[in-house]
Amino acid sequence: MNLDLNNKNALVCGSTQGIGKATAIQLAKLGANVILVARNEQKLKSVLALLPNNNQHHSYIVADFRDPEELQQKVLIKLHGLKAVHILINNTGGPAGGPVYSAKISDFESAFTQHLKCNHLLVQAVVPKMKEVGYGRIINVISTSVKQPLPDLGVSNTIRGAVGNWSKTLANELGEFGITVNNVLPGATETERLTQIINNKAEKTGKTSEEIANTMKSGIPARRFAQPEETANAIAFLASEAAGYVNGINLPVDGGRTKSL
Repeated sequence: MNLDLNNKNALVCGSTQGIGKATAIQLAKLGANVILVARNEQKLKSVLALLPNNNQHHSYIVADFRDPEELQQKVLIKLHGLKAVHILINNTGGPAGGPVYSAKISDFESAFTQHLKCNHLLVQAVVPKMKEVGYGRIINVISTSVKQPLPDLGVSNTIRGAVGNWSKTLANELGEFGITVNNVLPGATETERLTQIINNKAEKTGKTSEEIANTMKSGIPARRFAQPEETANAIAFLASEAAGYVNGINLPVDGGRTKSL
């Protein structure tokens, strides 16, 4: 199985922590030249220093997903010196929790901007050169809520569903050019995001964070949370030539938690 990513350029968003960071490291291990994207330059430098480097050319872009147009422009500037970005990993932090009926319109607008709008502008930036080289891997890190809405994550469920349908539409449109578009749906993963969700639930219910975590684990057949590296492994496969005929799918990496087929 060919997982070699030598001479491939990978743009990894949200790559200073969690799944994004683990993905950047894994893609670099497989030979890719990795471009990190996040808003904290000091953290970007720290992750850059961790990337395996065997005559590879790693770099970073400081950008804020609250400003999609600036993000796109910075990526386009970076593209000027590259043959192509062969791999795009769309990944950014999730919206705040809470029931959907009490969400403000501004909550939806902010989440739409940081997720769907940014994803779309990045795709428009990288796809022309993907078409030129006949190779592209667009992988969106979303959530299992695409298949099954999660309690108390109303805005997130809504926006993730929109991103899932946008992605499937893209897969249908771009497949003939050697470009695949797939979604990875992480379940409960040991990240800052999960810690935040657990602490919020503990605060609302009066239970301890440990009690909340144990209850969550009991609903997962694997009886544990995922490590970011496990999700990164799935992303790396989809980024490779080995996954060239895998297109338009939602891949849960959730230990079996999702109830649907």
